[in-house]
Amino acid sequence: MNTSGYDYGRRGILGIGTPQANPTVEAEMHILFPPTVALAAVRHTSVAKEPLDRLRDYLWGLPQALTQFDSLQPAVFGFACTGPSYLVSTETQATLVASLEQRFGYPIVTATDAITWQLNRIGAKRIALASPYPAALSEAAHAFWQAAGFEVAEVRRIDTGIADTRGIYTLGSADARATAEEMRALPVDAVLLSGTGMPSLTLIAEADRTAGPPLISSNLCIAMRMCDVAGIAMPPVSEWSERLAQATAKPTGNIS
Repeated sequence: MNTSGYDYGRRGILGIGTPQANPTVEAEMHILFPPTVALAAVRHTSVAKEPLDRLRDYLWGLPQALTQFDSLQPAVFGFACTGPSYLVSTETQATLVASLEQRFGYPIVTATDAITWQLNRIGAKRIALASPYPAALSEAAHAFWQAAGFEVAEVRRIDTGIADTRGIYTLGSADARATAEEMRALPVDAVLLSGTGMPSLTLIAEADRTAGPPLISSNLCIAMRMCDVAGIAMPPVSEWSERLAQATAKPTGNIS
């Protein structure tokens, strides 16, 4: 059944919003979502020089970002930027999201709401947190998850070498591998890689094949929660890992 009314996205059109310089969100969503889903993306923009101000702008600019869809009505929209949620109260964000859902007529999933949903779904109480954030944002993330009712056993920063949050975009999965493996050896219920800009699917697929606590990421949780809200079956790791292998394969021969 064509639920979207379009040739593409016959199971539905899912909207996603990503920070302006983020190269990872759309790529990982295309891997995670089933091929019968169409992805419609908008970019959150800001001219602020200070990284944390820029993150706040992404959240406060959400109403303007959603108008970019014009008459397109996604089944659900995912706000794929985790940092802003660490910088405002949960009540403030919830109020904004509720008002936008009423205004635009479709559900909105934030990264932190999706992560919380997944942690609760797997029964995680004690977590380890890793992120490529600057110190101030890393501390805010730690405080957020503790206030959300989770015991944060350990926090580690994946150093990008620069103070700006844009440093996350310079990383690959390999940069987080050692940290992820070490944290999965801890007595925790889950390990969270926070931040939508750092590729994580290779690590998650590898962790799925080994013993230890689940390894989850912002993007994985957003995709899972969006599928849940839209009533779409989320593909298992065994399925999306095939798309991951194709997406990350080194090119061979000449490219014209």
